[in-house]
Amino acid sequence: MTTSATPALTPQRRAEQRKVLAGTLVGTSIEWYDFFIYAQAAGLVLAPLFLAPLSTQNPGLAQILSFATIGISFLFRPLGAIVAGHLGDKLGRKKMLVLTLILMGASTALIGLLPTYAQIGVGAPILLILLRILQGFSAGGEWGGAALMAVEHAPKGKRGLFGAYPQIGVPIGMILATLVLWVLRTTLGAQAFLEWGWRLPFLFSIVLVFVGWIIRRAVEESPVFAELQDRKRESSAPLKQLFKNHTKEVILAALIFISNNAAGYLLIAFFISYVSKTLKQPLDSVLLVTALASTGWLIFTLVGGWLSDKIGRVRTFQIGYVLVLLWVIPMWFLIDTGSLPLYFVAAFVLTIGLGLSYGPQAALYSEMFPAHVRYSGVSIGYALGAILGGAFAPMISEAILNATGKSWYIGIYMAGITVISLIAVSLVKDRPDRPLGVAAEDRLTKA
Repeated sequence: MTTSATPALTPQRRAEQRKVLAGTLVGTSIEWYDFFIYAQAAGLVLAPLFLAPLSTQNPGLAQILSFATIGISFLFRPLGAIVAGHLGDKLGRKKMLVLTLILMGASTALIGLLPTYAQIGVGAPILLILLRILQGFSAGGEWGGAALMAVEHAPKGKRGLFGAYPQIGVPIGMILATLVLWVLRTTLGAQAFLEWGWRLPFLFSIVLVFVGWIIRRAVEESPVFAELQDRKRESSAPLKQLFKNHTKEVILAALIFISNNAAGYLLIAFFISYVSKTLKQPLDSVLLVTALASTGWLIFTLVGGWLSDKIGRVRTFQIGYVLVLLWVIPMWFLIDTGSLPLYFVAAFVLTIGLGLSYGPQAALYSEMFPAHVRYSGVSIGYALGAILGGAFAPMISEAILNATGKSWYIGIYMAGITVISLIAVSLVKDRPDRPLGVAAEDRLTKA
């Protein structure tokens, strides 16, 4: 029986590790493509389609409410995290990864089939919100499973790098969503895109989910969970144990994430809407520039994971958040020039701090919780951080802009929550050598 979280690196084991990295990367990319295609559509087309009367009478308020539908789904992410975390700690990481992928894909595809306000009236936004709730429930359980599968398969000294692979699924999903919208806008034209073309990126999710399902089914269960099963140590009530013994860690995990998640949703949703609608730049060009700038998020997330194995998770987070703090106000003066090259610079520089404070997250969170409550702990901490951070960041930013007329005030809001995240991560002790396996945890406890 294997009693370590890091089995010997045989050729077969290396092949399995590559399969795990591919499975978590592809799966998270697809899941977040689904989630982000909605966020971008909310900024571009959903207000006139699903909030038609209000969009005509008060476009500003309609846009705020459209962004609010992004946040509504986040309110159900903790529920998804609780359910998937509990079942993941009981039944395994792999089963939850497959189930969350299918649920996210189904709800996304159904959005592409929804009738609009012009067709069924108030029933349209109600159905839209219900499907967003399903998306949020799915997203709540997705990240924890993918993060743990990667980290718990990592060889010694590479937890940060391995944990960065499911993380880069987020910028990949964002880039894919943005490019799909760009291709459709340029090929169909604005009118056809508004009438029916907006449905295609949602329906495209069916193909992506099928591919992800095949890949994830081929991945073996996490060695740490397999050890739990072998030793029959699965908890009868991991949630109860989590909050009895690890409430502090859950709260810190949530606060650590709020700045990164809020900054990410500015890049994903608000920037595109602001630059195209308020600054009157061509939407096609804005989508393309945003996708290109977001490659920085992908690159620096990998760098952040790798760097955390060298200098520590906390130090890497701190560097990332200091960069975000220094940039969130000045970047608006570049964006407000209306120059797309300067918008690229503003967004790309933001992704440096964004990536460095995202790459180490999976490893840091995994090392904060013991094996039998780890899925629940990382999932719930992540979901709560998303509510406090990105859930309503685009809506809050739109409200600040409408109230003040000055975009850099949004930077003040971002600076405030970045300080909170910076303090929270500084309160966490780096534990890169913490054993992740059950037997090793037992030996450490007895010692």
